[in-house]
Amino acid sequence: MSAPGTTERMTRLLSLVPYLTARPDGVPLAEAARDFGVTERQLRKDMELLWMCGLPGYGPGDLIDLSFEGDRVRVTFTAGMVRPLRLTTDEAVALVVALRALLESPGLAEREAVSRALAKISAVAGHAAERSAPVALSVDAREHALAVVRDGLERRRALHLHYYVPTRDERTERTVDPMRLLLVDGHSYLEAWCRRAEGVRLFRIDRVDEVEVLDEPAAPPPEAHERDVEGGVYHPGPEAPLVRLRLAPTARWVAEYYPVEEVREVADPAGGLAVGIRTGDLAWARRLVASLGGGAVVDEPADLAAAVAGDARAALARYAEG
Repeated sequence: MSAPGTTERMTRLLSLVPYLTARPDGVPLAEAARDFGVTERQLRKDMELLWMCGLPGYGPGDLIDLSFEGDRVRVTFTAGMVRPLRLTTDEAVALVVALRALLESPGLAEREAVSRALAKISAVAGHAAERSAPVALSVDAREHALAVVRDGLERRRALHLHYYVPTRDERTERTVDPMRLLLVDGHSYLEAWCRRAEGVRLFRIDRVDEVEVLDEPAAPPPEAHERDVEGGVYHPGPEAPLVRLRLAPTARWVAEYYPVEEVREVADPAGGLAVGIRTGDLAWARRLVASLGGGAVVDEPADLAAAVAGDARAALARYAEG
């Protein structure tokens, strides 16, 4: 059973501080409740929750603070929430795709809330959201791809794949000689000899757009050996570039989550770690650093550090324009 009003309350909480900031002399509770379409009792509950929100540290001077004077309320510390949440078109489309995928998942408990959120964000994204429909995931399509791959394995036939490569945001075509199916960390993979790459590759089934069993035998060459996936599917070779990062305390989890080298404590940032992550995909490393929201500094390689700095400048420019 879905929790009623979850999406609406989150939207209200994100908008409440900017609403109060725009009224520095305060606003009557009754008026604010009318503006948000809720009862005064509900609005007070929302404000009690806001008191527990704020900046990392979550101590005095970090949390959102409100002042009540009679029947009026005003915000005395915003914790930086001075503007309503605004999504770029790309952000809105990404949310639309994710929510559509969620709706197609079996056993979803919050279906009604997700549907309401999808409707609101689709309205904001407009035509861009309509164009995103082809990339929404389909559980039925994934099961179909898995069934076709199994058929090819059982009959020992080659397969022709249309495969999405997320690191390059590219859809590729390739013919492969299937070797086995694997389940690693909750994802199904086809291990096969890729004739285009001339090597053994792992193909995640939910990234297979189309698959066809060919009327020719699967014939992996003698050098096609099954990979050891006991420690995961990602094992960069020694020739892969080493990305050196300095992690803030809030990002130390990276050293536990990813295979890292040269881990050591550092004084800058205080309580941080210096780590090396070997990867052949610098675009992935760039996204990782961006996702840490200032919690990581790139020391090497220089071109990655420059790209990350450019991303940060572009983000600040978009924020200023918004």
